[in-house]
Amino acid sequence: MKKLKSLNDYIEEEKKNSKSFSDQFDTGYETFKAHVIGEMIRDARKKAGYTQEEIANKIHTKKQAISRLEKHCENIKLSTLFSVANAIGKKIEINII
Repeated sequence: MKKLKSLNDYIEEEKKNSKSFSDQFDTGYETFKAHVIGEMIRDARKKAGYTQEEIANKIHTKKQAISRLEKHCENIKLSTLFSVANAIGKKIEINII
């Protein structure tokens, strides 16, 4: 029986063997991460009982900026992410593994 690889090993091997897989995976993964971060922010805001407008007022921006962040969390500045988290009473933890 062939030994099963870890998911990370499989992904790395496929990236080496297929440029199209590599290109599509990286693009898709970035989109996925952006979506997940936005959802996490939205869920934390709602659990804290705040509207987008209330958070926007707390960090001196517009409601539309919070909406965009929650829907398309791409190219967000860390300072903005920390400000939003602070406004809803949360902290951001970054791990490099």
